[in-house]
Amino acid sequence: MKHAVQVTILGQQYTIRSGVAPEEIHRVAEFVNEKLADIMAGSRSVDSLNTAVLALLHISQAYLRLREEHEEQAGIAAMRLARLLERLEGACAGGPEPSEKKRDAGDIFFAE
Repeated sequence: MKHAVQVTILGQQYTIRSGVAPEEIHRVAEFVNEKLADIMAGSRSVDSLNTAVLALLHISQAYLRLREEHEEQAGIAAMRLARLLERLEGACAGGPEPSEKKRDAGDIFFAE
C-alpha cells in the first residue's frame, strides 16, 4: 500500500508516494538534508542545484565503495565456504555414509 509522506529538502516541501514505511522516507530525507548541509558548510556556492549535485556525487561515491566492499566480502565468504565444504566432504568420504551405519538401540541417528 502506498503512502503519501511530506518531507522538506533544502526548504522545499515534497510529497513522496511510496510503499516504503513513512519512517523510512523521513529517515532518508533527514540523511539527504544532512549531506546537503555538509556540502553547503564547506562550499561558497549557495546554488541549490550545485549543492544537490555535489551531495549526489558524495553519496554515489560512498555507495559504490560500499558495494565493491560487499562484493569482495561476498567473494571471500564464498571461497571460504567452498573450502569448508571440500573439507567436510573429504572427512565424510573416509567413513561410512549415515544410512550405512549399523544402528543399535542406544544410537541416536538424525536423518537428512
